[in-house]
Amino acid sequence: MEIRLKLNPLGRDVAVVRNGLRAYNKQQTGGIRHQNVALLLYDADDKAVGGLTATAVLDWLFVEWLHVPAELRGKGHGRALMAEAEVFARQRGLLGMWLDTFSFQARPFYEKLGFAVFGTLDDHPVGGARYFMQKRFDSASIR
Repeated sequence: MEIRLKLNPLGRDVAVVRNGLRAYNKQQTGGIRHQNVALLLYDADDKAVGGLTATAVLDWLFVEWLHVPAELRGKGHGRALMAEAEVFARQRGLLGMWLDTFSFQARPFYEKLGFAVFGTLDDHPVGGARYFMQKRFDSASIR
């Protein structure tokens, strides 16, 4: 066997790893419930200008990306996107939501929405930190 480094790997290279891990995970869990979702923010010209992408995997919703253009921040759009993502997650009976954010990004914003840090990677980037945050739904709200 030989290990080779590939920068900017091709889709088929990534698929070898992804598909192998997915097959193993399916064996261990009996099948993984997996759903990609996007909530998009449209302007008056019906152009998507921002939004949120997430993946529901097993029992949690992972918020991968949240972007609101600078000129639209502070007007409740980010809060509204996160609220819609939570509605999606709760309707599917998920246990909660999780995400990661850097120290130069939006930790206080997420904390205001009820998220709490469950892990920190210091010096990523150097001098900063990356925070892993979760919001677990109370059991009464899970369907």
